[in-house]
Amino acid sequence: MGLQCGIVGLPNVGKSTLFNALSNAKAQAANFPFCTIDPNIGVITVPDQRLTELARLVNPNKIVPTTVEIVDIAGLVKGASKGEGLGNQFLGNIRSTNAIIHVIRCFDDDNVIHVDGSVNPVRDKEIIDTELQLKDLETVEKRIAKQEKVSRTGDREAKKVMDVLLAYKSHLEKGGSCRSISMSDEDKHLTEDMFLLTSKPVLYVCNVDEKSVSSGNRYTEQLVDSIKDENAEILFISAAIESEIAQLENYEDRKVFLQDLGLNESGGEKLIHGSYHLLKLITYFTAGVPEVRAWTINRGMVAPQAAGAIHSDFEKGFIRAEVIAYEDFIKYGSETNCRNVGKLRVEGKEYIVQDGDVMHFLFNV
Repeated sequence: MGLQCGIVGLPNVGKSTLFNALSNAKAQAANFPFCTIDPNIGVITVPDQRLTELARLVNPNKIVPTTVEIVDIAGLVKGASKGEGLGNQFLGNIRSTNAIIHVIRCFDDDNVIHVDGSVNPVRDKEIIDTELQLKDLETVEKRIAKQEKVSRTGDREAKKVMDVLLAYKSHLEKGGSCRSISMSDEDKHLTEDMFLLTSKPVLYVCNVDEKSVSSGNRYTEQLVDSIKDENAEILFISAAIESEIAQLENYEDRKVFLQDLGLNESGGEKLIHGSYHLLKLITYFTAGVPEVRAWTINRGMVAPQAAGAIHSDFEKGFIRAEVIAYEDFIKYGSETNCRNVGKLRVEGKEYIVQDGDVMHFLFNV
């Protein structure tokens, strides 16, 4: 499955600097608002040491990691929902993403202008929240106007949809985001074609100075307190540090650089792991001489659905799956050895795939 995350935030919070450091694309990063006029899409390879270890044992012709697409969306400003600062165009770019990475400035620097004149992460967060909520309210009200005629016919399904729309309208008018509404998944599915902006899961990224990457600072404390009731992830990342890491070509040099800063992983790795956790994603592997490959699926998927990530025919004609736990594959060194010691399992259509499973699918179309 293709995972796409949209980076949003006010101008000059470090979005494009972070994007440049994380991806293989190069957005213009400058000390003025709207330096990114069109959405920039970059691709991040998902770091997974398990893939490296499997490749070491199998010695394949090709190694294929899974990837995450990052969309850098130009800085939003107050009034974006009404078109201020090309806001309508930029908000539209968020609709297709799976999750929102909300970058918030949590550092002092007199050389970097803040669009509102001062550093205040809670205020900045609320500005973006409000613009997204207002845009969703506009979307919901338009749908209600269309839905009213259908619901008057007495159609039960149409009436149910109208009830969901009215619930969203009321929640948004009170300043709530759609993701926080108390509603069954079944009801939410009735309007999922609207791609409401505030229904998307959010990962807050605090752009901090170098000294605050590990433990945060007074700004991050304010933000953490303000989102304590939200179902969201929060990370501390220094875009400046990520820029320096991106300049290092050698993996070992990057590792030493991080160790010198007392860090175990880069901000990019933290962001990807946070996104996977937020979206409830896991990875399974296929391992053979042609290639060793990582596949991303939703947690809780059964074997035929996981096979469908490779090709729809695999899911349609699914017969069974041969499964080896990652730990067993590493311990015994090969598929053949795992088969010989009884560590290769045959699983059917009801098997729930586990993170790290090494799988081979049998199908017939």
